[in-house]
Parts: sequence; structure tokens; C-alpha cells
Amino acid sequence: MSDESTLLDDSAVYRTLLESTKAIPWKIDWATKKFAYIGPQIEALLGWNAESWVSVEDWAMRMHPEDREAVVNFCVSQSQAGVDHEADYRALTRDNGYVWIRDVVHVVRNGSGEVEALIGFMFDITERKKTEEKLLSLQKELEVLSFKDSLTNIANRRRFDTGFELEWERARSDRQPLSVLLLDVDFFKQYNDLYGHTQGDHCLVDIAQTLSLALDGPRDIVARYGGEEFVVLLPEADAGAARRVAERCQRLLQKKAIVHALSPHGRRVTVSIGAGTVLPHERLDRAGFIKAVDQQLYLAKNNGRDRVEHVQLEP
Repeated sequence: MSDESTLLDDSAVYRTLLESTKAIPWKIDWATKKFAYIGPQIEALLGWNAESWVSVEDWAMRMHPEDREAVVNFCVSQSQAGVDHEADYRALTRDNGYVWIRDVVHVVRNGSGEVEALIGFMFDITERKKTEEKLLSLQKELEVLSFKDSLTNIANRRRFDTGFELEWERARSDRQPLSVLLLDVDFFKQYNDLYGHTQGDHCLVDIAQTLSLALDGPRDIVARYGGEEFVVLLPEADAGAARRVAERCQRLLQKKAIVHALSPHGRRVTVSIGAGTVLPHERLDRAGFIKAVDQQLYLAKNNGRDRVEHVQLEP
């Protein structure tokens, strides 16, 4: 340990080695919390000359305000415990910019095991952080384009659209029926106004998971269609099967009994459902079918909500 404690002595050899690296070496005396040394490279990086780094107060105050409390508390606690550590933070430059720094800290103890000094290196990781931010941004873009709704964890609109296109062509080719349910949460604006948007989000998650329990077929899909609307895709389901799934959705939500004090339907959350069944053919496209189902949803809401309206489109 004595070799390590003398690493930053004023030896010309050590000084030349340390000052020739891109990493910025430093040493702090633990008893006084003063800098015993900091590499002159610090001025080229941050604009503050080496002589201006007097104490740990200078280190803390030259840190981005959003990072300061957490980083200082972490480094102090680790140092007091005698634990080597590292921390990433934004260091403020003299011209009011900032540079991402990684501080790698080694705790030096004396013969009695007490903390005597801190020795470390500062590394400029700005470019690495920029790359990480780009990757994070790309990841978020991919999440948007993925097939899962970020709030409810069920399928999203994109997943439904893709599945609907495939199942439409399959149903047309195989001469099989295809059904779709459009569901809208009744009085959801009033729910949000009464309970707040956070609770509103929890409500949508509960509804999504409940609707998932209503599915039968291996290719059935329940997706968040947008806002408080959900959609269920039922391949090979005729009108009777579509109605049974719709009624099961309502029954499961009734059993779930999500409280909604402003709802006239038993003071609980309910849904209105527009259902449609079709045997796809050349004279009807997917958009036309969805429009017909949406009209049934409008009818269900207009007729008092908490009900199912169904249309069967003949070839």
C-alpha cells in the first residue's frame, strides 16, 4: 500500500508519465479534503487551471447541478467506507458548457486501516455518452415501431394492423369468416377527471389484462387501438363466436369490478363494443369492414353504452 500512496509524489518520472496520458490524475488528502495534486490536462478539458482546484468543494461546485447531490453523496459514502468506486457526471466547463466525466477512485489507507487519501483518474467520456444517447433514442424509436403497447404490454395498433392484413388474406383464400371487436371504455374522460391520469393508466392496464382472458383461438389478438380504445381480432370466428367473446369481455370486466363513481352502470368501469363478422370478398376491403365495425361501436355508445352491437356483412 505504501507504493500506491507515493504514486503521485513530485517525482519527475511519475509526473511525466501521469501528465502524458489523456486521463487526468488527482490526489486528495482525506483529513483536509484538499487536492494534493491534479494533472495540468484538466485545464485543456474544462478550462479551469490546476491551481484553482483547491478542495473537494471546487470539485463539487464544478459539477452539473442535476448530478451534484447524488454523485457527491455517493462518492463521500463510498470513500468513508473505504470502498474503491467510480462515478459518471457532467463537469461544468469555464465557458458554461459541460463535459461528461468518469471518475475512477481508489481509497488509500494507512497502517491502521484508516482512510488517508483518495487517488483517482478523470476520463472524458463525452463521446461515449453521445453514443449511448443515440442508442437510447434508437431503442425508443424501435419500441414505437414494435408490436407491444408500452403502457399495457398487450399488442399495439401496428401489431393489429399487421395481423389483420394477414388474417384477411387468409380468410379470403380459405373462405373462412373473420370477426373484429372494437371496444371503447365508457365515460373514461370522467374517470380521468375524477381519479387522475395515473390511475387512468392503471385502469387501462387492468382492462387490457382482463380482455386478454376472453380470447379463445390460438391466433386471436387483443390490442390497444388508441387512447381508451381496444380491438380484438378473431380469425375463423363466425357471428355467434364473435358475440360470445364480446359478452365474455363484458362479463370479465363486470367481475373485475373496477370502481367508477361517475358511471351510471353500477358505479363500475364498463365498455361499449362494436362487433363485425365478414367473409372477405373482392367487393369489400379491410378499411370498409373496420368502418362498419366502428359504426356499430358508435351505435352501442349512442344506445346507452355498456352493450354490444353487431353487424354481419354478407358477400
